[in-house]
Amino acid sequence: MRIRPAQPEDLPSLAGSLGQAGYFADRLDRQLDDRGILLTAWHAGVVIGAVYLWLEPAEEREIRTHLPGTPLVTHLEVHPDHQGRGAGTSLLHASEWLLACKGYREVALAVEVGNERAERLYTRLGFREWPHSQVKCYSSAEGNGHRIVETCKVLVKPLPG
Repeated sequence: MRIRPAQPEDLPSLAGSLGQAGYFADRLDRQLDDRGILLTAWHAGVVIGAVYLWLEPAEEREIRTHLPGTPLVTHLEVHPDHQGRGAGTSLLHASEWLLACKGYREVALAVEVGNERAERLYTRLGFREWPHSQVKCYSSAEGNGHRIVETCKVLVKPLPG
């Protein structure tokens, strides 16, 4: 498996493997403006996963207030045929390494209440729930432009200095 930042020419591969062409086009545009980083995982020349590192101020007021300037791991996704084989863990490790190299001291993410599989992964990798309340988070826009509001736990992890 190879992990690298996405390039504009990766959009057809991302959409073909993971769907959501509009979402990935938006994240590639944000990456070009240095507002985030879209990391991709590849196996045998095919995209098998992706994660977006949100470097802009958080959309959620509570996260902006309690974690100003903290990057967010968002939209970690692994193709169903490759789940449970370490791709998600590898994407998270690559994210942490990249953010630490850029001088960030911590990283955060929001996990939907009830998504126990994802929460177990994040906890196993050292993320801990913050001491504040749960947050209403906004999912990425669907094809119809509507956004889903999810109740989430916010998890934070210190990065190596």
